[in-house]
Amino acid sequence: MTCAPPDAVRSVARARGRGAARVRAVSAALALAVLAMFTLSLCVGDYPIGLGDLIASLTARGTPAVDYVVHRLRLPRAELAVLVGVAFGLAGTIFQQVVRNPLASPDVIGVASGASVGAIALIALAGVSGPPLAAGALAGALLTAAAIYLLAWRRGVTGHRLALVGVGVAAGLNGVVSFFLTRTDVKVAAEGLLWLTGSLYGRADHVAPLAAAMAVLVPAAFLLGRSLRALQLGDDSARGLGVDAERRRRALLLVAVALTGAATAAAGPVAFVAFVSGPIAARLTRGAPGLLPAALVGALVTVTADFAAQHLIPGAQVTVGVVTGAVGAPYLLWLLAVADRGGRRR
Repeated sequence: MTCAPPDAVRSVARARGRGAARVRAVSAALALAVLAMFTLSLCVGDYPIGLGDLIASLTARGTPAVDYVVHRLRLPRAELAVLVGVAFGLAGTIFQQVVRNPLASPDVIGVASGASVGAIALIALAGVSGPPLAAGALAGALLTAAAIYLLAWRRGVTGHRLALVGVGVAAGLNGVVSFFLTRTDVKVAAEGLLWLTGSLYGRADHVAPLAAAMAVLVPAAFLLGRSLRALQLGDDSARGLGVDAERRRRALLLVAVALTGAATAAAGPVAFVAFVSGPIAARLTRGAPGLLPAALVGALVTVTADFAAQHLIPGAQVTVGVVTGAVGAPYLLWLLAVADRGGRRR
């Protein structure tokens, strides 16, 4: 058995050390950026709040007026933006790495559409609103993901086939959503349409359920995510490293689907956050996107987009999904333009 030269081993170790250091530095910078945007979203508005007054309010020393604005209006929305961004960022990166296709994001291949069908069905047929929507959205996401996986299965699942099947399933599910909206009361349909655009307004009661779900799903994602690099090498290489590739792939996709369903139930299908988080993190870290940088990118994108949605147009507010869609759609078109027929970039 031939051993690697000591110089080669040291070079690989140095390269890995530099890569890990860059990931830590990028993650720290992203965390500071998220904190800055979070603070800005609490301070800026029709009722401006200074940093000192904000700190006093957060430490139970604020005035009644400031406390009302911070704790009842702005803080729940900012918290929800962070949680939704982290959930979508993790889910999108897991999908893209497991399937090894940059198009395999839950909002592109139909998983988010399945969650939308589950939630809209409850809104239109039973008048359900608030946290109970999570059950319908999660059920819709799980059933859709299972259907896509089975339809794409041909002695295994390839990224290109799964992406194509998912796009087709998403188109069909969008038709189902339209059917529900056209067959229900106008007021209910208006509520459903607002939810479908992806909105964080008036969703304070969704913060606690989403946080509880993520307290379970996020550790599971990071624990299972240790095998992502092995899966990137292919099933044979993963098995050689002691990883049960198919079982681990299903477990990771299950966690990603659950994250998608929980986030979609809380804020609606916020477009393209899951799609762009992984690639942006990869650019920043100059390598395969780690789960932590991708989660922080998702949080930063969502908090920034929601801040822009509230303040970009004077005197008017748009939903966060409109802003993320306006940013993400051109990126999707560019990715499709430079991708070859096998689903990989040239």
